[in-house]
Order: sequence, then structure tokens, then C-alpha cells
Amino acid sequence: MNERGLAESTQWAVLAPTLLGLVLGLVQLGVWLHSRTIAASAAAAVADVRALGASQDAAAREVGRRVAIAGGLQDVDIQLSTGADMVLVTVSGRAPLFFDLGQGRVAETAVLPREVVKP
Repeated sequence: MNERGLAESTQWAVLAPTLLGLVLGLVQLGVWLHSRTIAASAAAAVADVRALGASQDAAAREVGRRVAIAGGLQDVDIQLSTGADMVLVTVSGRAPLFFDLGQGRVAETAVLPREVVKP
């Protein structure tokens, strides 16, 4: 009696979900890394706009919010702190993951010196 067909189908029953989980995990990792890049880009955009001193905090935050939302971040929060000579921006948001196991929140920070604008 040949039982080879049963053994191969059992192997595929174990192997197929494992491969599917691996592929979905790689896609989810790519989405998470993309979200971190978008958060960093948004933080840099806010810092650039605010470091020049030409705009107010609200206008700079709006620039960062547009960058973050266009990149796919959800629940975007922008913290902006300006000192006498530095601008510190932290952009955080939620990555659009399939299965959020607590790693969906991303945050990136940008620090720039303030530009001195002479009249």
C-alpha cells in the first residue's frame, strides 16, 4: 500500500501556513519601516519650516501633518519645541499594520539649529 500521497499533503498542510505567515510578516515589516521613514520625513519637514523662523508653530505642524498623512500614518501627533537656538520636533503616529501586536506606534525626532534671519 502506497501512503506517500498522504504524507505529502500533511507536509503541505504544515508548510503552507508557515510560508504564508512568513510572507505576511515580511510585508508587515516593510509597512512598519516605511511608517518610520514617513515619521522621520515629517519631523524633518516641520523642523525645516520652523528653523527658518518665517512661520508659526501651527503652520509648521500642518506641513508635518500633511507629509505624515500622505505617507499613510494614522493618529498623527506632532510635538514641537523651540528654544533660543534649537528646534526639536517629534512626530508620532500609528502604522497601518495588518496585525498590530503593540509595535504599530512609531515616533521619530528631528533637531535643527534655528536660523538667524537678518533684516
